[in-house]
Amino acid sequence: MSLEQVKRTFSTEEIKSLNIRYRKLSVNERIAQLYHDFLPEEIMLTSSFAATSAFLLHVFSKINPQQKIYFINTGYHFDETLEYKEQLTQLYGLKVEDVTAEKWEHDFTTQDETWKKDPDLCCSINKVKPLEVIKDNFTVWVSGLMEWQSDHRSTLDIFEERGGILKFYPLLDVSKEEREAYIKKNELPFHPLISKGYFSIGCKHCTVPGAG
Repeated sequence: MSLEQVKRTFSTEEIKSLNIRYRKLSVNERIAQLYHDFLPEEIMLTSSFAATSAFLLHVFSKINPQQKIYFINTGYHFDETLEYKEQLTQLYGLKVEDVTAEKWEHDFTTQDETWKKDPDLCCSINKVKPLEVIKDNFTVWVSGLMEWQSDHRSTLDIFEERGGILKFYPLLDVSKEEREAYIKKNELPFHPLISKGYFSIGCKHCTVPGAG
């Protein structure tokens, strides 16, 4: 069965029904249930391997160690991010696949230093476009967002339709305290730049300590 044949769409009522069912479940139960309601080939899990990515990846590795994880490799990540990616991959036996921009497009942003004059364009070429290419093949896109992280995220639900794909937020109602307790209990490693004052970590050209 090809990925193109697998992709499904859901009505507003179907999404509402999913939310009613999944709200009652724990994080582990939600992720386990996901594999009952969707084929593995329908599920897209991405990770930036930034900040505290280990939380969601650790949970998935326990429930479905075969789940493929897509890493959008912009070519401009900190060395520490690539080291953290390798550390988590080895630690939890993750199946990680890099997704990159077309070489000529990435080379253009390097030669042009696009991040200096038009960072949005640089991001579009190296992150957004490569993601769009693979996104069309899946029904569900898993995200590790938690509602306490921003005002916008407080309006989300466990499932929502965004741009032609069903977004799944299994950690949505996890509090900061619950997240910290899980990290401590399971001794999850933090991104090495956290100890250097970075709270949100993206590409090295556009990330500064205390921000992203």
